[in-house]
Amino acid sequence: MDGIEQQLVKVSIEDEIKRSYMDYAMSVIIGRALPDVRDGLKPVHRRVLFSMMELGNDWNKPYKKSARVVGDVIGKYHPHGDSAVYDTLVRLAQTFSMRYPLVDGQGNFGSIDGDSAAAMRYTEVRMAKLANEFLADIEKDTVDFDPNYDSTLVEPVVFPTKVPNLLVNGSSGIAVGMATNIPPHNLGEVVDALLAYIERPDITVDELLRVLPGPDFPTHGFLYGSSGIREAYETGRGSIQIRARARIESVAKKGREQIVVTEIPYQVNKTRLLEKIVELIKSKKVTGIQDIRDESDREGMRIVLELKRDELPEIVLNQLYKFTQMQVSFGIIMLAIVDRRPEVLSLKSILRHFVSHRKEVVIRRTIYDLNQAEERAHILEGLKKALDHLDEVIALIRASSSVAEARTGLMNTFGFSERQATAILEMRLQRLTGMERDKIDREYEELLEKIAYFKRILGDEQLVLDIISEELRELKKSYSEPRRTEIIPETKDLDPRDLIADEEMVVTISHRGYIKRNAISIYHSQRRGGRGKTGMETVSEDFVEHLFIGSTHDTFMFFTNLGKVYWLTVHEIPEAGRVAKGKALVNLLPLQQGEHLATILNVTSFEDDRYVLLATRKGLVKKTSLSAFANRRTNGIIAIQIDEADEVIAARITDGKEDVLLGSAKGKAIRFQESEVRGMGRTARGVIGMRIDDQDRVVSLQILDPDKEQTILTVTENGFGKRTRQEDYRRQGRGGQGVIDIRTSPRNGDVIGMVTVTDEDDIMLITNRGITIRLRVREISVIGRATQGVRLKTVEDGEWVVSVAHLAENGED
Repeated sequence: MDGIEQQLVKVSIEDEIKRSYMDYAMSVIIGRALPDVRDGLKPVHRRVLFSMMELGNDWNKPYKKSARVVGDVIGKYHPHGDSAVYDTLVRLAQTFSMRYPLVDGQGNFGSIDGDSAAAMRYTEVRMAKLANEFLADIEKDTVDFDPNYDSTLVEPVVFPTKVPNLLVNGSSGIAVGMATNIPPHNLGEVVDALLAYIERPDITVDELLRVLPGPDFPTHGFLYGSSGIREAYETGRGSIQIRARARIESVAKKGREQIVVTEIPYQVNKTRLLEKIVELIKSKKVTGIQDIRDESDREGMRIVLELKRDELPEIVLNQLYKFTQMQVSFGIIMLAIVDRRPEVLSLKSILRHFVSHRKEVVIRRTIYDLNQAEERAHILEGLKKALDHLDEVIALIRASSSVAEARTGLMNTFGFSERQATAILEMRLQRLTGMERDKIDREYEELLEKIAYFKRILGDEQLVLDIISEELRELKKSYSEPRRTEIIPETKDLDPRDLIADEEMVVTISHRGYIKRNAISIYHSQRRGGRGKTGMETVSEDFVEHLFIGSTHDTFMFFTNLGKVYWLTVHEIPEAGRVAKGKALVNLLPLQQGEHLATILNVTSFEDDRYVLLATRKGLVKKTSLSAFANRRTNGIIAIQIDEADEVIAARITDGKEDVLLGSAKGKAIRFQESEVRGMGRTARGVIGMRIDDQDRVVSLQILDPDKEQTILTVTENGFGKRTRQEDYRRQGRGGQGVIDIRTSPRNGDVIGMVTVTDEDDIMLITNRGITIRLRVREISVIGRATQGVRLKTVEDGEWVVSVAHLAENGED
């Protein structure tokens, strides 16, 4: 036991697990999952191509069974399952996976529909022509070799490739705690970028983008937006959007239109894409598609989406981009192995490492060629010397009893090296002719020129770079293809309104806060004298206060007493039956406790030169550009900074040049030009519009149009009111106390509201008990400004009028 205890080593289990896991992680990172920055290949890809080269399975030789290649790879270099190797071989041959396939396959190698390849005993392969450029000069000691897994053979650590494959074909893989996802690029554009970098190593990313504008995917499509490309090229990480290519065609016989998809994003499964579209149709998330057909064949892809009659194809197409893989994000992570360590690389770093690799290959190739040339020149020098002493050499050889004796005699007598003596003994008699001697002399002179050239290469880095550039130009000339993926540089995010058909709608809002929308078509035109249609079913105390006609793309702005504003786009408003009362606004807007609506505005566009004018009960007014309210937020934004005990009473949209009329509870009114209120920021407090004392408050904000035949209707809490021409309210400077609008005697009580009306309008008066009365405006007399008015409604004891409003819908009149 003592001996055993002496052999035991105490190890911390934490340290042992950490060390073992790190060994495993680095094995996966280096040996399986990530590509080398120099040749852009993972070990399994390298082993497949190297085995095919050893088998003589070149692009201009007969095909070999895939099983033969897979067996060689497993038996010699890759000690893993055959499925892993065959899957690699298949992908290298797939034209929809590889921008430039490295394997030429014959048979079923799968499809873009997700179909798997046939078994490897059925398919045949050979190297693609481009793959030979990966292995060119490998026999000239251009790269290092390591022993294989059982140390019986050697395999290359990296290929001496002329192809910048990391960018050209890209790569993807998941290692331990890291992943790489490099998109493919166009070979000609990558070569141009390399040439530009070689010429100017300090070149900027913007300059590189002129020759290498972005990825180029084998499945074509659109690359949507360039900001992600630039970010990825600068930092090694970025995200880009890829879209399918679709066109809209008319079907003459059916009077409909159809969307035809001819290209889909990279790595998208066509069958799954079609299944998703069918699922969206069944769930009614996309309602405009009548029929879907896959008419793809050997000539190319063709997915036909036949639309319903009168459907807008642009809307349906935007819905497909939004909800399916017809638009996908490609997250770029340019992670590769550099000096046996994983590193996230910028575009310039990748170009620099490739050029550095090519410099090493060219130098090692030149050293090899120089050594071969010098050895051959050495032998030719011996042959020339032997020919100069031909008779003596022949006599020595004839007198020798063995080859070894002749070799030793040549070396001792004439000073030949062992290699020269061996070459002389192996020389054929035909080399003794005058013509053959001339050939030796010419070959020797040519070798001397080559030796001098090789030495110049090794002594001049610029000459090395020139050789690299020339080889890259030859590569581009032989293999370059036109770009497949079209890049749309400037884009905007898909607006949710792009997914909604632009239809005319009638939106009704009741006094008690119920809202709904209906298609305008249900309010069909009637002859004069008809009964009309009821647009909303309301309880006896409620009525339609607001009626808007607008597009489904229009926006409603809801201003509250606390100075906040919320939004609802028309298509977000629930569509209800013609006589349904709709949905309560409190269920659609995140109103806080004590917060209620002050006014509602309908906005078609936030981009024009208009303003929002707000008024508070303490007489403040504020004018803000309408564009300041364009960026909506779920929880609303501040429209005006409200003082304590103050609140918003109204908001109006103006052009900045109209007249403003403010009315107070104590019967005062002031009219001033809107231009006196300067434009302010969204969160500003405002300026004084009307000076009032502590017992008074502003109850109305009206915008006056001098060109319109309208009057000002003022209503008091005891049910009295009057109409006065707007001309009777003279203009004053902003901030005054105003003029008398109506006498607020004990008979009248305070003013509860003012509205601008015409003779064709109807109004509703509402009391604190919920009793409403409807009046025709034409029945109310137009009288002077400083009067007490006439009775509009009789109120009981303990009852008073709390609100006056337009009747927005005529009902059965």
